[in-house]
Amino acid sequence: MVTHPPKGLHGQAVEELGRRIIRGDYPPGSVVDPVKFETELGVSKTVVREALRVLAAKGLLESKQKRGTTIRPRADWNLLDSDLLRWQGSSAPSDGFLDDLAEVRAIVEPAGARLAAARRTPADLDALRQALDAMAAAGTDAEAMVEADLAFHRALLDAAHNELLSRMEVVIEAGLRVRDRIVHGALHFSDSLPVHQELLDAVEAGDPDAAVTAVESLLAQASHDLAAVQAREDHDHTATDPLREETP
Repeated sequence: MVTHPPKGLHGQAVEELGRRIIRGDYPPGSVVDPVKFETELGVSKTVVREALRVLAAKGLLESKQKRGTTIRPRADWNLLDSDLLRWQGSSAPSDGFLDDLAEVRAIVEPAGARLAAARRTPADLDALRQALDAMAAAGTDAEAMVEADLAFHRALLDAAHNELLSRMEVVIEAGLRVRDRIVHGALHFSDSLPVHQELLDAVEAGDPDAAVTAVESLLAQASHDLAAVQAREDHDHTATDPLREETP
């Protein structure tokens, strides 16, 4: 499931207000002012009202008489909603969000790989091969690499032939998109094609244990690459920060 930002004034209002809430601009319990949103976004009362209705359906807002519309506690948010996942992963995702996504991937993808090795069809294998070929063809095109990587992992979950497991692609996609955007946007990162090929070979061979081993190696490499990029960014930031204290 590929999700994209909605278009039109209504979609743009949902997008902007949703990002603000996720970012923490309005803390839980705070009252939102629809009139202020109309002015800030330059849209009509109807557009704001419909946007707030959509955000309420996602668990972000609630309206009560005499109290108005307020931000609900984070525990009430529909965190598996594809828009919320995308908003959380946009701009500068928190370490906690990245850690949560990595843990979910570590739970879901090995299980998906095991089932895929046992249940894959010729069509599934074709989808995996096409995605791997697209990764190889992407070269240094970061965006093309991200989309090809997402296609591979969607195909892997689909090959498990479990409808509920396939729906986990919204979480896997969010984690992959954030990780890939950071890693493939950097100058140096590990070549992930060999481990993806190992995973495809194991699934094609119908070897569940080898498939699990391959996906665990892939996840370990993904975590290592992300940590390495973040460490370089922290080092570069420290080295160029004019306010940092010099060692005497």
